[in-house]
Amino acid sequence: MSTLNELVSDILAFGNYLKAERGMSENTTMAYRRDLDRYSTWVATVRLPNYLAPSLTELSRYIGFLHDEQLAPPSIARHIVSLRMFYRFLRLEERASPTAVDLLGSPKLWQRIPTVLSPENVDVLLAAPQAGDRFYLRDKALLETLYATGCRASEVVGLKVADVYLDAAFCKCVGKGSKQRVVPLGKPAVAALRAYLGEGRPQFAKSTEQGGPAHVFVSKSGQPLTRIVLWQLVKKYCARAGLPKEVSPHTLRHSFATHVLAGGADLRTVQELLGHASIQTTQHYTHIDRARLKAMHQKFHPRASGG
Repeated sequence: MSTLNELVSDILAFGNYLKAERGMSENTTMAYRRDLDRYSTWVATVRLPNYLAPSLTELSRYIGFLHDEQLAPPSIARHIVSLRMFYRFLRLEERASPTAVDLLGSPKLWQRIPTVLSPENVDVLLAAPQAGDRFYLRDKALLETLYATGCRASEVVGLKVADVYLDAAFCKCVGKGSKQRVVPLGKPAVAALRAYLGEGRPQFAKSTEQGGPAHVFVSKSGQPLTRIVLWQLVKKYCARAGLPKEVSPHTLRHSFATHVLAGGADLRTVQELLGHASIQTTQHYTHIDRARLKAMHQKFHPRASGG
């Protein structure tokens, strides 16, 4: 039977592992520590029998606890990512079975966070455009690009043909403050863009952009798509795929960031990919109620009250 003291010790060891062996910064390490401090508080509160072998029911109760704390859905998803990395570490240390890591990737668990799509639901959405659709190639490439890059809606509709390098599998995006960044493209996105730019886009009416840089995603008249049209297309395919009405282009950005983190990326990497000027913005994914932590510390720590 594992104890709370052992959990605290494992969290400390995990922090040392992130810094010493993964080379993560102090800020990034502390972000993961804050998420796991909340988990240890919950474990103590509910007296979880064995944190080394949590069940799906117990993990679901923890998600319910995070909901009760009124955390935003991306923050809840970020807590799951932190837990998954923690249990991967415990597995490396041969302290926990692979089951915990597998459960933390369970679609049933992710379905409790409707505005951050599970990888399985992303696959469903990306498969929603059908070959018989009028703008099938364009819409498939559009959805693939949204998820592959994690770009803002404005960045995707503003993407220029000259800034897409399919052979090298990356594109250049222009973000807030006209700052450029390079974003990798996965194989599915490259394939979808290659098909669209080669076969789909040329079928539209000749561009009326008056000699300006050609936009990647255009309407049937050759005009650049607007953010409103992009929003409508995402809503259309979400409805077709049976996904929640709350899903929007920004949901794909949140999902991208969460899934990259789940794969082991640190916050600095995600900051670069998302084009955040400050790491504090990226730490939206690690939001924690410090007042709540202080209250729990005073409740459980024997010397917190000075008595």
